[in-house]
Amino acid sequence: MRIFGLLYLAPLLAWMLAVAQVAAPLPDIRQLMQQVQEHQRQLDALRESYTFSALQTVQDLDASGRVTKTATREAEDFFVNGHLIERTVKKDGKPLNDHDQQKETERVTKLVEKAEKTPRGQPLEGPSVSVTRLLDIMDVRNERRVNFRGRSTIVFDFVGRKDAHTHGLAEDASKKLQGTLWIDEADRRVAHLDVSFVDNFHVAGGLFANIQKGSNFHFDQELVNGEMWLPTGAEGTVQARVLLLKSVRQHFSERDSDYKRFRVETQSKDGKVAAPAEM
Repeated sequence: MRIFGLLYLAPLLAWMLAVAQVAAPLPDIRQLMQQVQEHQRQLDALRESYTFSALQTVQDLDASGRVTKTATREAEDFFVNGHLIERTVKKDGKPLNDHDQQKETERVTKLVEKAEKTPRGQPLEGPSVSVTRLLDIMDVRNERRVNFRGRSTIVFDFVGRKDAHTHGLAEDASKKLQGTLWIDEADRRVAHLDVSFVDNFHVAGGLFANIQKGSNFHFDQELVNGEMWLPTGAEGTVQARVLLLKSVRQHFSERDSDYKRFRVETQSKDGKVAAPAEM
């Protein structure tokens, strides 16, 4: 009878816990994103003990969306001082020749040296915008709690405010975006992101490039080995006109896999990655 009672109560207790979770108040989005940023900083050191493989595919498309050209790149990715470093090992399925390997080693070595001197949270290259500033530019709406890949996740939609006062390329582009963000509730990490341009975005007044409405991007992360959130893939389509002449339409994707954890530093002075530890 005791066992029967436990079997009877188990699903009831599970249901009550689920109801309690759904009924729990949603966190303030600004505080949530600040926690995401803080958790990222706390885990940067642990993330630098990992390396993984990235397969990137770029397809040129014609006006009707048919693929006219495909290029692939395989890279070995790792982190230095919180910055992602990519070392190319293959192009279009073929290993780099000796000359290209030497050039890639020189490039990666310089990038590692730059990463060591660049504070965490600042980009190695190109413009950026902080999470706090991004929330000032965006309207956040439709906050909800959902089950995503078996985990409780806070989801919200966002859209750039056209009347927001912005400075710099990254902030200006943010006004043209809309999307949805999935945040793992327990770990306060980004699990999934969908974002797209809702209007054309002119770079240098359109003289350099014009990114067209509908260009989009998707990004995924997952918990690896039960201890570290790492990227698992990305995908998107870009439509643009460059230098007022050339129309560019491309679909790109990245698949990340083969995660390895290291006993020692992931990067040496010659730009090579150390041998992985046994998992």
